[in-house]
Amino acid sequence: MVCRVASLGSVRERPSWQFFAAMAKSVTGMATLWWAILLVRALIPAAIAVTTGWLVGSVQQGAELGPPLVGFAVVFLASQVAPPVHQVVGTLLGHRFSGVLNERLMTATTGPDGIGHLERGDLTNDLTTARDFDLGWTGPPMYLNMDFIAAGLVTLLGGIASAVVLFGLVWWAPLVLLAAWGSTHWLLRESGVWRDRNTAEVKTARRHTDYAYNLATEPPAAKEVRLFGLGEWLLERFTRHRLQLHDLQYRATKIRERSLVGALVLVLAGNVLVFWVLAGRAFDGAIGLQAVVTYAGAAFGASATAFGGLSWAMDGAAAPVVALNTLEPAMAAGGALSPGRPAGGAVAPASAPEIRFRDVTFGYPGVGHPVLEHFDLTIPAGTSMAIVGQNGAGKTTVAKLLCRLYDPDSGAIEIDGVDLRDLDLPRWRERLAAVFQDFVRYELPLRLNVAPLGADDALLADALRAAGAERLAEPDTPMAKGYPGGIDVSGGQWQRIALARAVAKVGSGAKVVLLDEPTAMLDVRGEHEIFRRLLEATVDTTTILVSHRFSTVRLAQRICVVEHGQVVETGSHDELIALGGRYRHMYELQASRFVEVDEHGEEVVHESL
Repeated sequence: MVCRVASLGSVRERPSWQFFAAMAKSVTGMATLWWAILLVRALIPAAIAVTTGWLVGSVQQGAELGPPLVGFAVVFLASQVAPPVHQVVGTLLGHRFSGVLNERLMTATTGPDGIGHLERGDLTNDLTTARDFDLGWTGPPMYLNMDFIAAGLVTLLGGIASAVVLFGLVWWAPLVLLAAWGSTHWLLRESGVWRDRNTAEVKTARRHTDYAYNLATEPPAAKEVRLFGLGEWLLERFTRHRLQLHDLQYRATKIRERSLVGALVLVLAGNVLVFWVLAGRAFDGAIGLQAVVTYAGAAFGASATAFGGLSWAMDGAAAPVVALNTLEPAMAAGGALSPGRPAGGAVAPASAPEIRFRDVTFGYPGVGHPVLEHFDLTIPAGTSMAIVGQNGAGKTTVAKLLCRLYDPDSGAIEIDGVDLRDLDLPRWRERLAAVFQDFVRYELPLRLNVAPLGADDALLADALRAAGAERLAEPDTPMAKGYPGGIDVSGGQWQRIALARAVAKVGSGAKVVLLDEPTAMLDVRGEHEIFRRLLEATVDTTTILVSHRFSTVRLAQRICVVEHGQVVETGSHDELIALGGRYRHMYELQASRFVEVDEHGEEVVHESL
């Protein structure tokens, strides 16, 4: 019993089983129709052998020809109608199934509350396979694969059905032919199956190929490709990695001479034995002409069980299903957050809250050291707090934890004294407006870039005005040149749009504003002016600013200096300058860049600092 259970489990782990099981479960009706037509097509070779023998026998015996002719006509008509109908059904099924797989991937990526699953390097190859399977890089798109799979299954099942007819000749005849022709699957399996298709080596080479191709063909890299003369370099990288894939395919699919000879010997021996018996029975008069024609046709049809392209087609079609079956549980676990208070959690505050990081320690999965260690910080309700520090100090990690994209390894983040893990997460995020340094540039109208979920014109105009983007474009202008009437804008203007997005959310009820390097592409004076406007627009919120520019930082009511994952100084700008510590050192270092010498030889510091 244990062996049988283990055997069944191993069968269910096979890519082909996973593919057909997923298809049957997700597109049941169309998959059933596809299988029904496939079985009809598979029975046609055996039916042709039987009806041909019937017709020949009727002619020989002078019997009525009507029934065998009708039978032969029905089989002939099915052989002509079933394949094109099956192809249409397979195409529709492939499109539907592709849509289901894409939906599953989107659910797997967007479903978890955190983002840890999207930053795991060990899932990247499977993610690429599940995302790009229909682009033609790894094989035909799914709708074409269905036709290849159907052709392979029709010949395989048709050969088995033909062999079954030979039971009437002698009981061991179908077994011998199936074993002989079936041996080609074993002996020549390496000649048609790209055994390395889903190895890490192949997936990595494919990723490098795709990356070089995208850099060469998409607009964002176009300027640097030309400025630095990277065209030939990209072409070389693309060609090298693409040839590596072809080499892997060739080495895996080349015919092995010894296997070929072995297969030919087995096939020849099996067919000689069966046809020898058939000829002997006919010569002895044990069987008539009808039986000879029928069995000869069936023996010929049994050859369809020989090795074909089914394994190759199944390999490519099943790859995204196998990848998804791996990704779904891994992503659900990797992006999961720790459970908090049951029954939906506490209600997020309706007013600007106090935020407190209490002895927080956190490290990213796979990283050997914590980014934050015993981190303590209190941000009073309704105030603005700037966080400064060197790159890698943990500033952006503070922002991610506050958004609850990750949970601390230890310690707690408290919102008005309530552990953030105990708050209702969707309601908390409704109260939070954030702009990250890697904000999204939506190729959508300006209106949807500022308020993706919708906002009235007055709120939209106020948000654009606060971000200094009121004259940028009309609200319904597409923000991409690839659309009729679309425009492209500078990086600084895009940052203004992202800031307007945060202001619009404040207008919709957000009470915490988080700005992570939101104006790095603006000049110093522009950033200073925009942040001043933002403070006015967010006066009723608790605002946190992560920035390197002290012209902006000094506008915050409180400033926190972070080093090596810990808070080393807090206070107002004047207090920290008077303290003469780390903040003052960084401030003076940056201020020295804005010192000029006037015509009298005296140093002048720009007012922006």
